[in-house]
Formats: sequence, C-alpha cells, structure tokens
Amino acid sequence: MDRRSFLKTGGAAVAGLCLPLHLSGCGGEPPPPSTGAFAPNAWLRVGTDGVVTVVVDRSEMGQGVLTALPMLVAEELDADWATVRVQQAPANEVYYNPAFEGNQVTGGSTSVRTAWMPLREVGAKARAMLVQAAAVKWGVSPDACRTQAGSVIHPGGSARLGYGELAAAAATLPVPDQVALKDPADFKLIGTPVLRLDAPAMVRGEARYGMDVRMEGLLTAVVARCPVFGGKVAGFDASKALQVAGVRQVVQIDSGVAVVADGYWPAVRGREALEVRWDEGEAAQLDSEALRAQFRELARGDAAQARSEGNVETALADARPVEAQYELPFLAHATMEPQNCSADVRSDRCTVWAPTQFQTGDPMFAGGGVRRVAMAITGLPREQVQVHTTHLGGGFGRRLETDYAAEAVQLSKACGVPVKVVWSREDDMQHDVYRPMSYHRMSGGLDQSGNVVAWRHRIVSPSIISRFIPGWLPDLVVHRLAPMKGGVDEGSVEGARDHAYAIPNLLVEWVKADTPVPVGFWRSVGFSFNVFAVESFVDEMAHAARQDPFAFRRKLLADAPRQRAVLELAADRARWGSPLPDGHFHGIAVARSFQSYVAQVAEVSVQDGAIRVHRVVCAADCGRVVNPSTLRAQMEGGINFGLGAALYGEVTLQGGRVQQSNFHDYPVLRLSDAPAIEVHLLPSTEPPTGAGEPGVPPVAPAVANAVFAATGQRIRTLPLRV
Repeated sequence: MDRRSFLKTGGAAVAGLCLPLHLSGCGGEPPPPSTGAFAPNAWLRVGTDGVVTVVVDRSEMGQGVLTALPMLVAEELDADWATVRVQQAPANEVYYNPAFEGNQVTGGSTSVRTAWMPLREVGAKARAMLVQAAAVKWGVSPDACRTQAGSVIHPGGSARLGYGELAAAAATLPVPDQVALKDPADFKLIGTPVLRLDAPAMVRGEARYGMDVRMEGLLTAVVARCPVFGGKVAGFDASKALQVAGVRQVVQIDSGVAVVADGYWPAVRGREALEVRWDEGEAAQLDSEALRAQFRELARGDAAQARSEGNVETALADARPVEAQYELPFLAHATMEPQNCSADVRSDRCTVWAPTQFQTGDPMFAGGGVRRVAMAITGLPREQVQVHTTHLGGGFGRRLETDYAAEAVQLSKACGVPVKVVWSREDDMQHDVYRPMSYHRMSGGLDQSGNVVAWRHRIVSPSIISRFIPGWLPDLVVHRLAPMKGGVDEGSVEGARDHAYAIPNLLVEWVKADTPVPVGFWRSVGFSFNVFAVESFVDEMAHAARQDPFAFRRKLLADAPRQRAVLELAADRARWGSPLPDGHFHGIAVARSFQSYVAQVAEVSVQDGAIRVHRVVCAADCGRVVNPSTLRAQMEGGINFGLGAALYGEVTLQGGRVQQSNFHDYPVLRLSDAPAIEVHLLPSTEPPTGAGEPGVPPVAPAVANAVFAATGQRIRTLPLRV
C-alpha cells in the first residue's frame, strides 16, 4: 500500500494511535511515535473509529500468517477481534526477519516463532498507553483500570471508554520501554481456533494474487528461455512474432527473448511464432541416468564430516551389519499459481507487485530480494523502489527466488510501460530451481541383543547455499545464517546430522555434487530427503533386529522426551498393533524439524502394484499453539504435499532438458487419492515453533515402511513404485 492510500484509510493525521516497534537484529532505527501518519516500521494502528489495524510483515501463501500474527497483538491489546483488520507490510529494512539477519524473508517456518514476543509487546505497550489515557481522563491510577474487548473500564465498572475514543490522547503519550505481558493462563484469543481474516476475501474472489494485478497501460509478457540449463540466445528472428495481432514488442533480456503483448494469449502466440537459435552449452548432454551414476561414484570418494561420535569403523567391524542405499529425485515446486510479477519502471521510480517470499535484504543472498534486484536493474536508489507483496498462490520456497521479478523489471524498463511477466505451467516446470537429487549410503551395526551400536550415513547432494550465495567457499563462514564449516552445507545434512536417536558410534558425512541443474529451497529443504533415508533405515534396522518398529524407535529416543511423546501419541491414536482391515498395514516415522516434533502413522494397502494411502495419523508438538485451526491445516497440507511427492514426484532430464512439462507427467495429489488425516496436537508451554514445513518429512518414510509391511518389499527409491 502506498503512503497516500494508507493515510486515506487511516483517517486524519491526528485521528489515531500508531505504535512503532524496533526488533533487535533488524536494520534501521524506529522513528518517534507517530500521531497517525504512516511509518514504515509501525505494526499497529488504532483509529478513532475503534478499528485496530495490524501490519503483517510476512508473506501470506496459505499458512494463515495474516491471522496468526494479528492474534498475538490483539491478545495483549485486549482488542475486540471483530474490529481487527490486517494490512501487508511494504518492503523495508525494519521488517527484516530476525531469523534471517538482514533480510525481509518469509521462510524456514519462522513467522510465528520470531513474532511471538515482539508482537505481543506491541499489543501490551499499546494497551498500557490506552489505559494511561483513560486514567488521565478519569483522574485515577492506571492500576485501577482494566481492559476488555476493545475498551478501558473504570474502577468498579462504572464507566467505559472504547479504544477509538482514547486513540488520539494515547498517541500523545510516550511509548513505555517495558511492559508486563499476560500470563498465558489469562489468554482469551491465543490457543483458540480463529477463522482466518483473509478467508472471506478469498472465498469471494477478492483476494489479490500476483496474477490479479491490473493497471492502466499494463502489457503482458512471456519469455522464451533456453530449454537447457545454462544455455544462451545465439540469435532470433522476431518478424513472424510481430505479425501476431496484439504483439507490441520482442525484447531480449538476460533470461531469453520476451514477447510483449496486449494480453497473455497474444504473447503466447507470438512466442510460438518466434524463431530463436540457442547456444545450449555443455549441459546439452545431461541425463538422469548419468547423474545417478555420478552420485554413486561420488559416494565412494572423500566426504566432509557433519557429525562424528565414537568410533564407527571399529563398532561396525564387531557388529551384525545392515546396509542400504536410497535415492531421491529432483522435484519441482509446482505452485498452483505459476511465477509472475508486474513492474512499472519510470525515470524517477520503480514499483513492483510480486507474490514473493523475499522482499529485500542482504545482496549476498540471490541478489538480495526483489527490491535490491530492481535497484540493480534500474540504478534507482532504495527510497525510489517500492515492492508491494500480493497473496502467493503457493510458495514452498520457490518464491524466495527473484528470477521472475528481474524479468518484469527489465522489460518495463526496456518498453517504458508497466509489464506483467506470466510464466506458463510448462515454463514453471522446466525452469524451476529444484529440490536437490540425493543419494544416501547407509551402514548400521547391531549387537547380539538387537541394539544399534553403529550408524554411518553418507549423503551425496548438490548444495543449495552455494547457488543461493554466489561465491560460496567450502571452508568459509560467509554469513551467520550459512556456516560452511568443514565444507558442509548445513541445509544438506539437516535431518541426518541432528536426529535424536541415541547411538554410541555415529558418523554423518556429506559429499557436494556439482550439476548444471539449479537447486533451491523446497518445502522442508534437507529434511525432505534426509528424513526419508533415516526413517527408512531405522525401520530396516528394526526388522533386522526382529523388533517392532514403534518399540525400536521408542527405545532409541529415551533421551528425547518431546520426540518420544509425539511418537507415542501417533501410535496410540492410530491403534498401532491392533488389527486393521484386511489388506491394510501400518508404517511409522518421526522427525524433528524447524524446532517442531512430528510423528505420523500411515495406513496403506497395495493391490495390483498400486499403493493406496487410506489414513495418516499425525501427532505434532509445535510448542504453544496460537491458532489450532491453521496449525492443523498446515499439518494436513504438509502431509498431502509430501505424499504427492512420495507417490508421483520426479523430475528427470534427457538431452539437458527437463522431461516433465505439466500435471499430466508431473502429477500432484488429487482429491480422489488424498487420505483421511487426523492431526493431534500435544499441549505445550514452550514458545511456538515451526508449522509450515514439519508435516512434510515423515510422510514418505511412513508410507514406504507400510508398503514393506504389506509386501515385504523395501522401496529405497522415490517416487514409490511396487
């Protein structure tokens, strides 16, 4: 939202209370308290009409952040929830995510956990100021007043003043340095299932996504990109494209050749008529089988140590061995809304509308977000570049990238008019930044009693960080968020290095595999492939030890009470060990990711080679729950997302080209294949932890383990095929 519109909807400049907040670790200094004028680091505004507006600094992509974060403010403010409204924050340094130093980012399942204390303090400070204003008016001590549902109540309940009536007076008061927060026992809003604030707009079709951006003079562009990674334009003939009705211009940009037209379909037809010669480069011979052979060979060479305890070699030599290898493919993000961005570049300003997870930040990270990319392309200073974040029709890490935004800015600058770049589904599938392919070589050792005495896990995978941070060096700590000690990409070993199983001799290693295929953050990142290997191998060890997979895990988690608790709850609610319908079998898996603990039991049948997942029982400990409704929805969404990838997801290459192009050959989970899902939340007094991603990692191994129980066939390669 621009400054003028904000002021128009916020009322007169002296008509409300606008409370600034400075987050430790964030860039920029907060301005002095405002009397209602927009301040880019203001999280809260109380109008004279009593409307409470909370500015949300995280992107909404289905996780319910536009409701959860206002709940934190409203709880401590004692606001009437019916008066709460929400606005999306602009790109600004003060909105940097404390979990990603120097970056305004939505990712890593950090939104609620990083806002838990700061936004509660915003609400509590505003409440204290409103109480102070009422106390002055009544001539009483603030301690004698109380608040309830958007009002300050006079001692004894003899009088009541609404927050709107007090807003102007409260705005003249100093913001207190410290305030007492509520005892959680007194929470009235936090912990209750609250309907999403943005749900009505989405149901009515009023929520604005990137695809919905409209403005006078807006043209639409599609880009012809080289089908081979790293390829370049060698030449093109635009004459036939320019003859297509509605096509305005054909422009070469960094990523390829763009056709700019009055609408999407003229642009697509123009691209079909465009003749482009490509220099396909060295990757033109790349294929999946060669990559698999490369990864297997790399697993035989040197590796960097990610975790080492005891003496694995000696322990393995004296134990009963168990060995296995697991392979997982590249995966596309397949967001329902393909990539798109609109930009309007003028001589003195640049405005961008983007469904982005990365508004701005440190230029070290993939260009530093949308605003920094726009600054670099236009040469404009920071204050002349605005980024408006729309709703995201799915993110999953794909919209941490800025490639689609760079295209829109380059084209608007070249054409001198506003331009919306739209990717087709085929563009999106074949020019993604993919979940890394990985290979896992596992060795374990059991003693005579069936106890695990040794564990070795070697991971071969590309490094996301080395692409996301250009100039990455294996032994250099290039940023606090991306330590590369000992040549290990932390994200490539998460879920393998930090599992909680008590094993005396343990070694986790990583080998960096260089490929031309661009890799990026995919929902649950390294956990998505490492947990499959870990939880599948634990099951194999249990089978070799002739022990029940649940009991085997429970014993290994003796020193991990929260992880053991979700394991026990999932097994209990799934009735582990009880008779199942004929032909149905259980599989189990548990993982800690993004500081949360999730266990899942999958109920599966296999008939004529077809795997059918009938039911998934999920137990989750995500700390204190802000909104149980959206938390359950995130677990359900994560399970379906992970299940679709486990059953169908695979990106393959031939001749340097991605073979998949749309949902006919890259299927996602359909309603007819979705299982019944039960989500059980463990009560907790710990601070909130991640919710958007932890539901993904356990589902693939739980299903694979159930398939083994059903068929006796151990599946070690995804997608699952019997």
